[in-house]
Amino acid sequence: MTLRSLLFVPGDSERKLARSESSSADALVLDLEDAVAADRTAVARTMVLEYLRAHRDRSKTRLWVRINPLSTPKAIPDLAAIVAGAPDGIMLPKVTSASDVVTLDHFLSALEARDGVDPESIAIIPVATEAPAAMFALGGFAGCSPRLSGMTWGAEDLAAAVGASTNRDAAGNLDFTYQLARSLCLLAAVAADVQPIDTVSVNFRDADALKKESETAHRAGFTGKIAIHPDQVDVINAAFTPSSDDVAYANRVIDAFASGAGTVALDGKMLDMPHLKQARRTLALAASLGSRS
Repeated sequence: MTLRSLLFVPGDSERKLARSESSSADALVLDLEDAVAADRTAVARTMVLEYLRAHRDRSKTRLWVRINPLSTPKAIPDLAAIVAGAPDGIMLPKVTSASDVVTLDHFLSALEARDGVDPESIAIIPVATEAPAAMFALGGFAGCSPRLSGMTWGAEDLAAAVGASTNRDAAGNLDFTYQLARSLCLLAAVAADVQPIDTVSVNFRDADALKKESETAHRAGFTGKIAIHPDQVDVINAAFTPSSDDVAYANRVIDAFASGAGTVALDGKMLDMPHLKQARRTLALAASLGSRS
């Protein structure tokens, strides 16, 4: 299932958890990490487990949980507290390499067995660029775990880690370091044959900027984006949903290749196998989204 929009929700906020139920997000990410104060962690774990158990029907909205980094003492208690609720996946922050995904896979296997949850039913999405060392290991995720279903990136923690005062230049664009992180995450996800997911837009009140960012990410090859506010979800969904024109053109490309030729002409352009592959991807995504409506 392609996740166009993943909405972060603080795991200890009853109000925000309730509000999120009216969201059209493809997935809610119940947060046990940055959105939760240290003295509220235990409360958040209990609330997240209760929410997971109360929402067993995930046909419209998947439920993920962002745990604390494996390098902290909170990670294993996070997992131990919430796996019984059978989340659809775990978002793992501050990953340094694919070995973190492998370690998390082992923990999940043990806890699924303990709690009677279907084996390998809980997927994993790592936030793959938040640590400087992770930038040099992005090529190693392919085949690391059958649970790996996507990869996303982050610019805020990476900027803090390198001691940067900002991750933007004077014009408001991402500095080269963070553009590099974004590109490498995209390539790493595609190389691993999993979903590439774009990072958050922190200015949640600027819908025009979000629309531009989302459409740019879609053109680049990302298939989804993280939201930090419910108002961002519809903009993101629209950007990552094939339009009727997209579907019509994809069908025309498919028809053009129906003869079995390796190269065809369409609308004055020469098309070859990558164009056919993209057309098939567009139609498959449109079909999957249609099945959710």
